[in-house]
Amino acid sequence: MLPLPFLVVFPAVVAALLLLVPSDTWRRPIVWAGAALTGAASLSLLFLSPATGPFSIPAGYEMLTEGMFAAEMAIAVFLAYLGMKYRRYLAIFLILFQAGLLVYFERARAATGHEVAPDLFVDQLSLVMALIVGIIGGLICIYSLGYMATYHEKHPRVPDRRRSFFFLLFLFLSAMFGLIFSDYLPWVFFFWEVTTLCSFLLIGYSGTDESVKNAFLALNMNILGGIAFAGALIYLATVDPGGGLLHLHSLIRSGHAVALVPAVLIAFAGITKSALLPFSGWLVGAMVAPTPVSALLHSSTMVKAGVYIIVRFAPVLTGTMEGLIIGLVGGVTFLLASAIAISQSNAKKVLAYSTVANLGLIVACAGVGTYRLVWAAILLIIFHAIAKSLLFLCVGTVEHRIGSRDIEDMTGLIVRMPRISVMMFIGIAGMFLAPFGMLISKWAAIEAFIDAQFGLAFVAILAFGGSLTVLFWSKWMGKIISVCPVAERVENRISTEKWVVLTVLTALTVLVCLAFPLISAHLIEPFVLAVYGQTTRLSQDNITIMVMMLVLLMIMPFSLLLYRDEKRIVPAYMGGRPATPDLTFQGSMGVQRHVGLCNYYFEDVFGEKKLFMAGSALCFGLILIVGTLTAGVAL
Repeated sequence: MLPLPFLVVFPAVVAALLLLVPSDTWRRPIVWAGAALTGAASLSLLFLSPATGPFSIPAGYEMLTEGMFAAEMAIAVFLAYLGMKYRRYLAIFLILFQAGLLVYFERARAATGHEVAPDLFVDQLSLVMALIVGIIGGLICIYSLGYMATYHEKHPRVPDRRRSFFFLLFLFLSAMFGLIFSDYLPWVFFFWEVTTLCSFLLIGYSGTDESVKNAFLALNMNILGGIAFAGALIYLATVDPGGGLLHLHSLIRSGHAVALVPAVLIAFAGITKSALLPFSGWLVGAMVAPTPVSALLHSSTMVKAGVYIIVRFAPVLTGTMEGLIIGLVGGVTFLLASAIAISQSNAKKVLAYSTVANLGLIVACAGVGTYRLVWAAILLIIFHAIAKSLLFLCVGTVEHRIGSRDIEDMTGLIVRMPRISVMMFIGIAGMFLAPFGMLISKWAAIEAFIDAQFGLAFVAILAFGGSLTVLFWSKWMGKIISVCPVAERVENRISTEKWVVLTVLTALTVLVCLAFPLISAHLIEPFVLAVYGQTTRLSQDNITIMVMMLVLLMIMPFSLLLYRDEKRIVPAYMGGRPATPDLTFQGSMGVQRHVGLCNYYFEDVFGEKKLFMAGSALCFGLILIVGTLTAGVAL
């Protein structure tokens, strides 16, 4: 299975090349070729992977594992140096503490004298992740070519470090492939730490005080997760000196009694990486980075690594109190992050809180962990990755053309940027409207929660959270399609790379919706069957639901065709008086007034500080309970 090592190594080679080339003359073809080959290799796995069960290939030597340990120490020294440079003493303490745990683990592992033979593996879940990383990640790299050129025109004070920027993008992809294909947990940890390093450097790209502050916030929170991950490695080295349980599949098959403690510790690492409450602050702060970085973090790399590892350990968490509480952390995050999104007018912040909410829902499904919920969780990962990458890149394009990312400034965008508006409209529809997949996934999750332990509590959370979701997406959608008769069209001067990537992502959003039954039948259901010994017929049921929704959705536009010969365009009335074409009217005191449209944000009810503090306190308490229960099991 050549594509597995190829996908881990090749993006790293492309990254090294991009670090050497100084200008766009060579950077452009290297990025295009690198992204195309990475995407093609990811796609080829569809035809080379076995139909059921994991397929492993030996891929490592002891020397390679030792090299990774040396690289982890080098990363720790580098991060500690930056911590000293910027006087971030908490970061230095956390880095040194984690490094100390790794040294302890390495000594314990070396003392056993057992040499390990790490494997790379692929199953349907890692295949889903590989397609997301390879195709969407590659498209974001191509989009970045045009975006970063414009970015430096508009931010002349930001030093042009595009060599390191594109180096980090491809290194990120390489680390993600390593993470999802590795069966040996110390390798998973190594790639896990590389993603932390890449996100830290990309968030701080501009070098402003705000970006540096937010980069260290992300670093601190992710190292907290790294410490928990290192604790899991030490625990496994203690209970099994032979090292057999350091292999992911052996550990998961060993059952609750042995695997529960490391599963909870690694799930905590996943919670920090996927930015659930109380750790969501780092992802919201990461919005200071250039938009392609936000798209990459949200759709195909950083946060997806967090939910991937929790879904991977879902069979261990199923039916346990620890899994239930982790699911509750996800549920509370879904509900409160959806509410906070209502109070936001910054489009990137809306997308950030929407991502936090959806990741919370995925973790809720994986934490409770029945086979039907795992099916829904994987479906949510797929649809969220595609729609969210499209929306971030659309917002980045709009921001460069109109000079704002505020939703209130997007009035009449359908007139000013019609093609981008349609793409953005499809992306937003993909997040909450039928027949797109996110709605189907949420419906499937509700169905599955009904039969789960304490399921009605999760159903209530999902119902209220889903209603809030409808509100903030509808507000944004209304702004885009509201007509602004005097608006000037500003859709020119968008680079070819941007058009290509946005068009492909829009097509993928629609295509994946249509191909949803095939995706379920060939990727999700075989994985669920292999892990749980049973699968779900939710896909068949939901096909029926999806068709019904589609028919109902089409009734309104098609019914208008029946009356097309009788249509009339009526001028707008304001206060009982007709408005002029430029939307002005005579007020009640004879004063000429202009019609203005704006949304409600309900900051007094859904304000960021108020709900964030309450949600953080609640989730922190839940995590403390899980920690206490896990400590009891470990002792």
